[in-house]
Amino acid sequence: MGIEGIGARVARKEDKRFITGAGRYVDDMVVPGMKHAVFVRSPYAHAQIKKIDAKKALAMPGVIGVLTGRELKADGIGNLICGWMIHSKDGSPMKMGAWSPLAFDKVRYVGDAVAIVVADTKGQARDAAEAVDVSYKELKAVVDAVKALEKGAPQLHPEADGNLIFDWEIGDAKATDAAIKAAHHVTRMKIVNNRLVPNAMEPRAALGLYDKAEDHYTCWTTSQNPHVARLVMSAFYNVAPENKLRVIAPDVGGGFGSKIFIYPEEIVCLWASKKTGVPVKWVADRTESFLTDAHGRDHHSTVEMAFDKNNRITGLKVDTIANLGAYMSLFSSSVPTYLYATLLSGQYNIPAIHANVRTVYTNTAPVDAYRGAGRPEATYLLERTMETAARELGVSPAELRRSNFITQFPHQTPVIMCYDAGNYSASLDAAMKAADYTGFAKRRDKAKKAGKLRGIGMSAYIEACGIAPSAAVGSLGAGVGLWESAEVRVNAVGTIEVMTGSHSHGQGHETTFAQLVSDRFGVPIDSINIVHGDTDKVQMGMGTYGSRSGAVGMSAIVKALDKVEAKARKIAAHLLEADEGDIVVENGELKVAGTDKKVPWFQMALAAYTAHNLPAGMEPGLKEGAFYDPSNFTFPAGCYICEVEIDPDTGETQIIQFVAADDFGNIINPMIVEGQVHGGIAQGVGQALLEGAYYDPSGQLLTASYMDYTMPRAGDLPSFKVSTSNTPCPGNPLGIKGCGEAGAIGSPPAVINAITDALGIMDFTMPASPQKVWAAAQKH
Repeated sequence: MGIEGIGARVARKEDKRFITGAGRYVDDMVVPGMKHAVFVRSPYAHAQIKKIDAKKALAMPGVIGVLTGRELKADGIGNLICGWMIHSKDGSPMKMGAWSPLAFDKVRYVGDAVAIVVADTKGQARDAAEAVDVSYKELKAVVDAVKALEKGAPQLHPEADGNLIFDWEIGDAKATDAAIKAAHHVTRMKIVNNRLVPNAMEPRAALGLYDKAEDHYTCWTTSQNPHVARLVMSAFYNVAPENKLRVIAPDVGGGFGSKIFIYPEEIVCLWASKKTGVPVKWVADRTESFLTDAHGRDHHSTVEMAFDKNNRITGLKVDTIANLGAYMSLFSSSVPTYLYATLLSGQYNIPAIHANVRTVYTNTAPVDAYRGAGRPEATYLLERTMETAARELGVSPAELRRSNFITQFPHQTPVIMCYDAGNYSASLDAAMKAADYTGFAKRRDKAKKAGKLRGIGMSAYIEACGIAPSAAVGSLGAGVGLWESAEVRVNAVGTIEVMTGSHSHGQGHETTFAQLVSDRFGVPIDSINIVHGDTDKVQMGMGTYGSRSGAVGMSAIVKALDKVEAKARKIAAHLLEADEGDIVVENGELKVAGTDKKVPWFQMALAAYTAHNLPAGMEPGLKEGAFYDPSNFTFPAGCYICEVEIDPDTGETQIIQFVAADDFGNIINPMIVEGQVHGGIAQGVGQALLEGAYYDPSGQLLTASYMDYTMPRAGDLPSFKVSTSNTPCPGNPLGIKGCGEAGAIGSPPAVINAITDALGIMDFTMPASPQKVWAAAQKH
């Protein structure tokens, strides 16, 4: 390892432009002739569209055009799709209701777009949008997934009778029922995972440009997934042929899953640009983001966990109703199925598991992947149940977990996943030591004397990252492959460009990817440029989500580096008149091992391009590409411990300490990993204590601004204690597991377990607002 290579705490290269205001976001983009768009959105959660009258709006100053869903449909623009097919347990395919980018017959949630107004300025477009007269016939709405399944509930889509999208199962129902029947003890719980709004720092935005001369489209968009955006807009939505469409995702201010998907706005802005003859830019305001960004979570589950007389888990039975909102978003079907139920074994050796999942349409914003995507829901359910079981059994929560840990690897779970490597006791021990777990009783007694309630809770999480392999996920219904691509281009003066299909929207790829190359060739990271987010510059890629950039994206880079190094060594061996097998690459030089003969990296690169003295038959140049398709998921795991103190007079919960002990495999940049963990914990604490999206019975979002939807602030969070005890992943060349989502997965159950411990109760639903905590404390 060099001072800039793998394992070094290198400051992020990209931060200079961000902290000096030099980042380039979609809203910064200006092209000649650009106009501004505002969408006309439904004020009703469920209604028929009777008539749209745009005459008044079209006569207003600066207005270029008003376009509706009927025009969009007439031009052959297709409906949005869900890209992962799930079949119900009876073999029938999921019931995908039609989702037009602009609704033309019916609206199904507040915020559903019915028209786009294009004008010279955003203010003019906003004024004109308010003047568009839409006549609606309001219909009854349903916002609760459980109620949506009841007889007589309002029907959202004719394709989905009773609002049921699919009824899916995994595992062995017979064996699980038998384990529960024969159990010495069964813990039973109802678990609610509250709905969240992602709230990235940068709201979504899109700029569509149609070039009539070239018959070519360009879309600048806030996307984690520009190549897939181009793919679906060409192959499924009929916006433009793929070779006529360029998608650019420049600097993106956070995504957390909510920017994986293709939303109506990108499609409509591109189409509107062609219709109006001008470039069209739309930037969401924050309330639009609350209303229309894909929400996360929203599960209602029942669980039964069976134990034998030695407190070993013998079976786990789960029934989940998942709210997918008004429409099926791009990956929504995979979240409560293959990203959730397949992780229900957690870190535990559970011989029999059965999960049944029903997904439901409601008159709410569509629900899809949000940081962790299914794994936080699985971990919350499992870890709340484990903590409750320990209290019912009268044993230590730590030791109940330890006695049920998987210790032999590889380990095949009953729900598809085969864990490749891990050491769960190491993370548990590290967390307990850092938290002074054994000293908690004294701290609790001291708090009690001061009139405070103190509690401690833990969570032993596992997640599956780098979704893979493509053949396996394809057999499970995925509509795309989940490989990654990379191209490494060594220039004539030795500088290096890496084109990656991964996308960075805050993770620090420009630094960590450069560290990987620097470590390999010994060149300074300032001479390495990472290129991403542009479909005209980077060959096909799969984007960034599911903590895949390291395990999958960097593995593709390694494969390309292998090819570059092989050619570089051939060139150096020829120049140095040595055997290729004796050439080593160190500190920016290619050397003959055991001698002082060497050639600088830049000189070798120049030789590749001057081509005056190359081995016979060798092509000039030094550029190589690779695709990497992983052989398995990676499985980060860890143990989190939260300690809280509650003021029973106010219901205020203060996190006294939060300890995170993670196993991420090999680590490229510890500082960036720590930042990812800090951010994830902040989001998880936000869900546990503060955040929740609520609709009234008519479908109005009651939490549509920061006045009503509470985000965690610095004062809500302690100084985290984080550590890693790393078990290298055997499934990829770098031994990486992934770290981006762990904090959001492991933290909510740790916080709620601590609160319930302090209050002396078993059940408590997130978020733990002061009002709810105060009410529970009065019964203490």
